[in-house]
Amino acid sequence: MDSGAGGGDAPPGQRNERADVVVPLSRTRPDVSFDHRELRAIMDVYGRMVAAGEWRDYAIDFLRDKAVFSIFRRTSEVPLYRIEKDPSRARRQGAYSVIAATGLVMKRGDDLPRVLGVLEKRLKLVTG
Repeated sequence: MDSGAGGGDAPPGQRNERADVVVPLSRTRPDVSFDHRELRAIMDVYGRMVAAGEWRDYAIDFLRDKAVFSIFRRTSEVPLYRIEKDPSRARRQGAYSVIAATGLVMKRGDDLPRVLGVLEKRLKLVTG
């Protein structure tokens, strides 16, 4: 008798092993992620701040309900900022937000480059 490993249907009264495969819930729903355009905008700001010596490391998390880009000054610290994409907030407050280490939402909106503007260093007037 075939044990079901060949991929065919099992005779009546025997279990088909392929029917018992359980697909994890995390694989049935797509995770939220940043697309190419969004990552380019984030990495442009990140690259400028790394070149200025302000930031050194980052992490990206793709969760079921949101995507998070965390920015670190040093690897062993908590993130200085988190850039979050949460599609469930898109109609109410905007899908993108920049959150400080303290949990303060610095800026939120639907236009990612405008939201990321809060992270850009402001020019300071130096008098001599």
